[in-house]
Amino acid sequence: MTHTETNTDTGTSASFVDWDFAKATGRRLVSAGPQVSITEAADIVGDIRAAAVAAQQPVAETARMHAPGVAPLALVVDRPTWIDLNIDSMAALMAPVFEKVAADRSATPGATATAIGGKVTGAESGALMAFLAGKILGQYDIAPQGTPQLLLVAPNLVAIQRELDVDAADFRAWVCMHEETHRVQFTAVPWLREHMITQAQSLVRDMTPTPSELTARTQEVLRRIPEAFSGRGGGLAELFATSAQRERLAAVTAVMSLLEGHADVVMDEVGPSVIPSVEEIRSRFEGRRGGASALDKLLRRLLGLEAKLAQYRDGAAFVRGVQAEVGVDGFNAVWSSPDTLPRPAEIHDPLAWVRRVHG
Repeated sequence: MTHTETNTDTGTSASFVDWDFAKATGRRLVSAGPQVSITEAADIVGDIRAAAVAAQQPVAETARMHAPGVAPLALVVDRPTWIDLNIDSMAALMAPVFEKVAADRSATPGATATAIGGKVTGAESGALMAFLAGKILGQYDIAPQGTPQLLLVAPNLVAIQRELDVDAADFRAWVCMHEETHRVQFTAVPWLREHMITQAQSLVRDMTPTPSELTARTQEVLRRIPEAFSGRGGGLAELFATSAQRERLAAVTAVMSLLEGHADVVMDEVGPSVIPSVEEIRSRFEGRRGGASALDKLLRRLLGLEAKLAQYRDGAAFVRGVQAEVGVDGFNAVWSSPDTLPRPAEIHDPLAWVRRVHG
C-alpha cells in the first residue's frame, strides 16, 4: 500500500494551497476503517488484486473493448494513501485556477496572508478528502500530471461488503468489474484521457472567480445558494458558474454520466456465471445509496455527490437505451471522437443520439 511521492508543494499553487498540509490534515481526520488482523489484511489485499486481474477478460468481452498492452496491476490502498494520491491529482487539476488567480494582481494578498490562507485552504482540502476517503470503493485515477492507475480502497471494500452482508468474493469481483471498465475506457480510447483533462481544467479555471470578479458576482451567488442544498445541481461549485459555464458543465456531466453508466452496465452484464450473486449485490447496494443519514445527505448535496449518483442512473439508462437500438457494437461508436460523445439532452433521450450518430 505504498506509492511514489509527488512534490505538490511547489509552483504557483503552493501560494494558495499548502498541499502537504492538506495531506497531513486528511490523514489526521480519516479513520482507518474496519479492524482486521495483519494476516487478514494481507489476504484481503491479495484477493482484491486477484479480482482486479480476473476482471480484465470479462470486461473486455462484455464491453467489446480491448486496451492495448498488458494492464499494470491495480494499486490496492488504504484511506490515507488514497488521500495522498488524490491530493496530488487535485493539485495538478487546479494548477490553471491558481495561475488565473495569481494573475489578478489587483487582489493579490501579502506574504503573511498568503501563508495563512494556504494553511486554511489546505485544511479544507484535507477535510474534504478525509470525508470522501471513507466512501470511495475504487477509481481509475487519470492523474493529470502523472501516471494513470487503477486504485482499489481495501478498507472500504471490506466495510461496505460487511454492511451489505453479501458474499465477499462476489462483491470484490463486482466492484473490480466497474473500475476495470473505467481503465478500459481510458486506455482503449486513446484520446479520451487528454480530452477529459483539458475539458475539466478549462472548466474549473473559468468557473473559479478571481477575488475582483467575486465581488461583482456576490449577489448572484447568494441568490443561488438554495440550489446547493436542493441536490438538483452540482453543489457549491456550480454557484459560481455563469449561464454559459453551466452549459459547459452540463456537457462534461453528460460525458461523466456516460462513463459511470457504462461501467455500471458492464459490471451487471458480466452476469451470474462470473458473479453468482450479482443481482443480490446490486439490489442491496442501491438500497444503501438511498439510506444515508441526514447529515450525510446534506454534505452530498453541497459537494455535488447527489448529482453524481444521478449520473450512474442516467448514464446506465442511456447505455441500455442505445444498446437496445443498435447493439453493443453500435453503442461503441460513442468512443469514435469527442463529437460522438452524448450531448446533455441525449443522455435522457438515447434515440436522439442514435439518430445523430447512426442516421
